[in-house]
Amino acid sequence: MPYNDGMSYLEIILPFGIPPTSLAKELMKQMRTPSLAALLGHAKTVALHEFEELSRQLPHEYWITRDFDDANQSGLASDKRSTSPALTHFFMQQAGVLPEEGYWFTLSPVHIHVARDHLVMTDPQRLAISEDESRTLFDAAESLCTELGYSLIFGDKQTWFLRADPWRNLSTASLQAACGHNMDIWIAKGECEVAWRKLQNEIQMQWHIHPVNQSRADQGLDTINSVWLHSGSEKLQVPEHVFGITKLHDILASPTPSDAKAVVLDNLNAAYLNNDWGSWLAAMNELEQTCFLPALQALQTKKMSALNLVVSDTHRLAIFECKAPQSWKFWRKASLQPLAILAGSDSAVTSTASLAT
Repeated sequence: MPYNDGMSYLEIILPFGIPPTSLAKELMKQMRTPSLAALLGHAKTVALHEFEELSRQLPHEYWITRDFDDANQSGLASDKRSTSPALTHFFMQQAGVLPEEGYWFTLSPVHIHVARDHLVMTDPQRLAISEDESRTLFDAAESLCTELGYSLIFGDKQTWFLRADPWRNLSTASLQAACGHNMDIWIAKGECEVAWRKLQNEIQMQWHIHPVNQSRADQGLDTINSVWLHSGSEKLQVPEHVFGITKLHDILASPTPSDAKAVVLDNLNAAYLNNDWGSWLAAMNELEQTCFLPALQALQTKKMSALNLVVSDTHRLAIFECKAPQSWKFWRKASLQPLAILAGSDSAVTSTASLAT
């Protein structure tokens, strides 16, 4: 959305800020977020984006990388949501790994558990894996990759990098998109999927009897029994966003906030992905002090001329354009109703106009 170049403008992206329909009414009763209500109640316009249920990246992931050049994925469907965002080279840069030539994927060690009739991936962020455990399992996986002609590089204990040039057209799902779902549906698909499954199976078999996992099982910990392939890329592309509450505070404290563009806050991610609604509510209420109140104050003191609040769940993303509340617009009241409407049934959000205040 266009803004004047001289305007001090900030976009706050809050993944999983839309509560689930079944619990929305109860959760919102317990939300203590008057500043969020003020922002939403005085939002001027709203945009809404709907996503397919089986999109292989989540709405906020798409939003953060929507300007990426996806020419390297020309073999895939025209909609870039058919695969995970091309972030591996960015992850490599963050890990201090010099990106090399070729097509690289992120390979994440994960825990797969058996549901009623299918396999499900547990949230990797809740997989307590030590540096020593990760490096030991990495060494075992690297030997298998080398035998099969692939390069594997260690990034950190939860992030490894696999070079597999022939797999560039594989359609993969991001970790968060696949978390908690049927693994057979979300696993990488494409002309080279057999080669990928062969490597995955080899790693799984070797890790099944590995001393690291035997020790974890003895301690009652989830075993690290599989790997997840995602985020393929062939060049470095860096999101124009910064991440975290600290960065938000730095922006708001800056004497030149007009340089700011967007900040992503992941405070709600783990709670939402694990259906931990008590923690989700606590995190949302904490954001009142750490995010919503400072953002509202920045508008009221004219440090920011405009602010976009972007909230999402697993299949939709809404953009609220917020400005400072003005007393003469007495008909606008602080309200969480826009969020309540988003959290309702699909029929309640038939158009962006239905969300406008």
